Amino acid sequence: MNLTDNPFTKINTKEVYDNPWISVREDQILKPNGSEGIYGVVHFKNLAIGIIPIDQDGFTYLVGQYRYTLNEYFWEIVEGGGPIGIDPIESAKRELKEETGFSAAKWTKISTLHTSNSVTDEVSYIYMAEDLTEGDTEFEDTEVLQIRKVHISEAVKMVMNDEITDAISIAGILKVAKILNI
Repeated sequence: MNLTDNPFTKINTKEVYDNPWISVREDQILKPNGSEGIYGVVHFKNLAIGIIPIDQDGFTYLVGQYRYTLNEYFWEIVEGGGPIGIDPIESAKRELKEETGFSAAKWTKISTLHTSNSVTDEVSYIYMAEDLTEGDTEFEDTEVLQIRKVHISEAVKMVMNDEITDAISIAGILKVAKILNI
């Protein structure tokens, strides 16, 4: 057997939960050793989008917000969701405007990320946005956000000190620092 082939056999699948953002299914499977088992899969109905805006002096803009799922306040890069089937860059432009008020003349896709591929099919696209123009924010009704301007080198320190723990933020910040040779 080729090690990159799927070693699991799906016997049956059933949806156990559904809302506008995610669905959860339970698959009855045969494991690679032939025994029966189950596999739970969280399906995301949107793409995850991350943006690191960088100004001409190497500063970025972090977003602070309370995350209900973990009952904690976090600092992150600009993030949001984008409909599957729509070019992710369009969702990135919308999210940057909503959360920071910025628009950007230059966009670079820096990463494709699978956030927790053992239980979810979520795919994230991360962009670096440059040549920024200021504007007004357009927060969604679930967003109570704080914007913090920090140099990208400071953002890297925040990652290394576990002050930033969000996976998309960590990947994006470290990749931008490497790209910019900071």
